[in-house]
Amino acid sequence: MKIVLALAAFVALCSGHALPVPEDNSEYVDGVSRYIWMPDGDGNPHLVDLQAPVDEALVNARNGANNQYWLFTRSNQNNAQILQNGNINSVRNSNYASNKALKVIVHGWNSNGGSSVNVAIRQAFLAVQDCNVIVVDWRQLAGTLYTNAANGVPSVGQHLGNFLVWLINNAGGNWNNVHLIGHSLGAHVVGVAGRQAGGRPSRVTGLDAANPGWTNNGNALNRNAGRYVEAIHTDGGILGLMNAIADTDFYPNGGRHPQPGCPGGVNSSCSHSRAHELFASTIRHNRFTGRRCNNLSQAQNVNCTGANLNMGNGVVNKSGTAGMYALRTGSSWPF
Repeated sequence: MKIVLALAAFVALCSGHALPVPEDNSEYVDGVSRYIWMPDGDGNPHLVDLQAPVDEALVNARNGANNQYWLFTRSNQNNAQILQNGNINSVRNSNYASNKALKVIVHGWNSNGGSSVNVAIRQAFLAVQDCNVIVVDWRQLAGTLYTNAANGVPSVGQHLGNFLVWLINNAGGNWNNVHLIGHSLGAHVVGVAGRQAGGRPSRVTGLDAANPGWTNNGNALNRNAGRYVEAIHTDGGILGLMNAIADTDFYPNGGRHPQPGCPGGVNSSCSHSRAHELFASTIRHNRFTGRRCNNLSQAQNVNCTGANLNMGNGVVNKSGTAGMYALRTGSSWPF
């Protein structure tokens, strides 16, 4: 951690930026601050320049056509089978079963198919359901500057949507059995993918959808991505969006940093990651019940008394009364 901080400060000093490099995100102001600390797929913080110029040539070269689709089933829980868009033999030679539910997981910035968000959720699904799990690896673009990765989200999502349409049309499947899940930038990817597929996925779940650059962004996750769209907010206003964006928006512990068990003040990476940890827990133990709130202030203060609705879980045909919901969780697994 000290090495990362020292290196970031040195780079900023050498570049001649007038703005001071922040030591943490405690003073981050959305839409105003230039720098923010963001975690990679292993939770390690990196300093991000939100005004770094977009490399259009790189984004175009590493667009969604480079997505990799890793299939896991109960017959190959730890060894991925690679499905190729347009190559029907790659599907026929795999364990893909068209009569079973399809779960699609998408990681965020500076992550890959082997990052903790994918592993935890994949293992949770296969522990409780006999289903197809496709992990989308888009590391070629996600591993570049945040501004490049964010700019490339529409292409990544469009290619994913087209792949799913091709898969179901040619290898079989049922949109009523399709559940898309994305964390951080991945939440916006599944939003684009769902809309590209005509809003046909039965369920779409956004896990602390990325905030920097995504307020009032037409490519952000919204209710049109699927039949039922759910968002879980755990670092609202910093790394994740705070405002409601889905049919149902859940605010565990107020939806913001610090989440229980996460250190306060230093950085909010732990709180940002808590969304996918909580979701994985709900798949295995469907016991987190939110109460419906009248407004965002009530949700942030977990002062809600409305109807009950379970947060998360793996029920593909889940539905619930639209609105904001708040709840309390524990500080360590399974929370």
